[in-house]
Amino acid sequence: MSDLNDLWLDVQKIFPILNGKITAPTQPIDEELFENAYRQLSKLGGIETLATILEMEIESTIRNTLAPRFWKHFTTDSQSTKAKSEAASNIPALTDSNALFFKFIAAIDELYDGYQCLQQIKPNLARLNKGAQAFPKSGDRKTNLHNALLAQLAPTFNSFVCDFYAVHFRLFTKDTSLSSTTLDGEVFSELPCVGCNFDHEQCCCQKLTEMVNETNRKLAKMDLIDRLAGSALTALIKLKIKEHINDTCLGIFDRSHLKKLETWINDIVMTWLTTIFSECKSKDDISEEKIPKSVQAFKVKLTYFMYETFAQNVISQFFSIIIDYPDSTPAIDDLKICMEKIDMRVLLTESLRSSLEARILHPGVNTMDILTGYVAAIKAIRHLDNTGVILEIVTAPIKDYLRKRNDTVRRVVTGLTEEGPTDLSEELAKGEFIKDGKDAGLNEFSNWENWEPDPFGIDPDVLELSSSKIIRSADIISMVVDIYGSKELFMVEYRNLMADRLLSQLDFNSEKEIRNLELLKIRFGESLLHSCEVMLKDVTDSKRINAHIHSNGNCDETPLFDISSMIISAQFWPSFNKESLQLPEELENEFKKFTKAYESYKGNRTLNWRPVTGRVNIVIEIGERVLEMTVPPTQAIIIYHFQHKNEWSVDELSSLIKVPPSALRRRISFWQNHGLISETEPGIFTLLEKASEKTQFEEMNVTDADEEDLESAMASASDQREEELQVFWSYIVGMLTNLDCMPIDRIHQMLKLFASHSGGVEFTQDELKHFLQRKVREHKLLFSGGVYQLAK
Repeated sequence: MSDLNDLWLDVQKIFPILNGKITAPTQPIDEELFENAYRQLSKLGGIETLATILEMEIESTIRNTLAPRFWKHFTTDSQSTKAKSEAASNIPALTDSNALFFKFIAAIDELYDGYQCLQQIKPNLARLNKGAQAFPKSGDRKTNLHNALLAQLAPTFNSFVCDFYAVHFRLFTKDTSLSSTTLDGEVFSELPCVGCNFDHEQCCCQKLTEMVNETNRKLAKMDLIDRLAGSALTALIKLKIKEHINDTCLGIFDRSHLKKLETWINDIVMTWLTTIFSECKSKDDISEEKIPKSVQAFKVKLTYFMYETFAQNVISQFFSIIIDYPDSTPAIDDLKICMEKIDMRVLLTESLRSSLEARILHPGVNTMDILTGYVAAIKAIRHLDNTGVILEIVTAPIKDYLRKRNDTVRRVVTGLTEEGPTDLSEELAKGEFIKDGKDAGLNEFSNWENWEPDPFGIDPDVLELSSSKIIRSADIISMVVDIYGSKELFMVEYRNLMADRLLSQLDFNSEKEIRNLELLKIRFGESLLHSCEVMLKDVTDSKRINAHIHSNGNCDETPLFDISSMIISAQFWPSFNKESLQLPEELENEFKKFTKAYESYKGNRTLNWRPVTGRVNIVIEIGERVLEMTVPPTQAIIIYHFQHKNEWSVDELSSLIKVPPSALRRRISFWQNHGLISETEPGIFTLLEKASEKTQFEEMNVTDADEEDLESAMASASDQREEELQVFWSYIVGMLTNLDCMPIDRIHQMLKLFASHSGGVEFTQDELKHFLQRKVREHKLLFSGGVYQLAK
């Protein structure tokens, strides 16, 4: 029995793990002791039994000792404090700020020591078995260690791994950061070191680099980098890619970034990964042969992630890119390359639609700014996707919103024709057009060599829209006109604006008007703009007629004032609004004299005056002041009556000049604002003859006076359209009287037939619907069951 006890003691000396110790033998094993133990075990037939016991003991030690001891570093502070302080004994300044970093190093050091002890069992057990395969292989032992560690994974472990490799990455990229800095030398020296994050006098980058390389070498020896730290390392790299893109690309749209990002991935990230997963300790040691296949495969994933992150970064700023276009063209080109590799069209459309709705589609933004953003979006998105499908989806909410604004058409026409460079006027000047969209449906087949399929991932219902091909092929002005879908409405509004300019600006630029007219003819045809040509001719003829009448010496007496008339052909000009104005008798006589002179010159023609429209040059003398102004006729007549009577009531003056009281108050406010008239009692206005209070007349000019009255003399396009449809009302009443009730499509068909025979106005079913609904609200029609009938 004593022999067996002695034998067991000898075996424990050879294999200390059987005694519960995970330490390497302090001295080499005595050969005589080993041979003696081998002979005795062979006689007893216990070699295989001992190998099995050793295998079980190794697995138990890994599972019950090494793994719990390793994870204890990441769950409590007490056990790891000593190890941490020993690891950082030469770097006291880093102890508190890099606590996770040093805990991780201490834990790996302790785990590696235990692993080395287990590894030393292998040669002794091999000698004992004489080459038998009863003991675990080295690879199996690593697998057992992996499984034991992963089975007890601490929830906070990834934080420790990220902190360790974040320090590693800072140290690795220190030289790159220093070379790219643009700070002054004195300022830079006052900042902490970019590697160790401490003052340059206390820089510990060299010491930290040695610690990191040693710890990483131990992880590689145990084959734990990929299995234990792979996920945390991947998350860290993705974070660094995002940070790098935000630091170098955010808000910079005037240059391309993709090439530099690809170079950064190859030269920095992939080189750093190679030093982690290989034996290379620096960049100079790296060669193509030493790059592991796992790292080469990981490069594809990281490059994909880089493209995806960069594309998301650009998409999140695409509204700013639209505003900066065409300076932002490089950013759009980069995004186009990313979208060729990664399908991000859905993200782009959703992000851009929500951004546009939040930034411009609300009452706080004026219509002209929305139109400017709409035109810029058309240009930028077309540069990105020339199929026009994304453009169609993204701009749909803008068009819907603009349709609801009353001044959209007027703002579009103003943008096309106003002085100074605007997006719309520049597009009009280019002369690029697709007339009526007639060629849109043929482009796919006539230009088949450049045909491109519709983008992948777009809702097929959108692609099947009947207007989609026309929208995709039309130019910017055609897309703006498509907001309402009616060229006629735009031309009516253009005619209204042109009439306002001709009536209010006596020295208007006729060459510019003619140029705009010719450009619009190219796009919309001559028939729609014939009236505008007549209007310009009327202006020219009026100047000639005025010159002839003023030069005629047949006048018996000197006129009270000079009249410069604008003689228009009423059937070609837009309808005027319903304002009226009664002139004083002495002024009206002067207009009658002008009419007689015109009749004598034109023979069988006469003039019907509209005194409410135009401009009047007046001279006001009050006390020692003499004021010259140019004002609208209504303001001139109001102040004219105050020269005969200093005080007027609203009702009295309203009945005298035939202006409604509400409109009269608004006109009198012009003179109130400038200190000539004051409301002394409710509804009573008095002329202020004394100049005791400071007035603004001395600083007034023609522009100031004009800005006081910005109302158009023309009826709006919708009002004119209402009058045109009113022509059909008696015909509608006759149809419903005979047929009792009719659906709207039937009414529309019959009215179109009537209009074609009588040369009437064309209109859409939607316009007719709005007209009929207004009649329903006026209780002239009843609508029930989808049919209209006369109210009884």
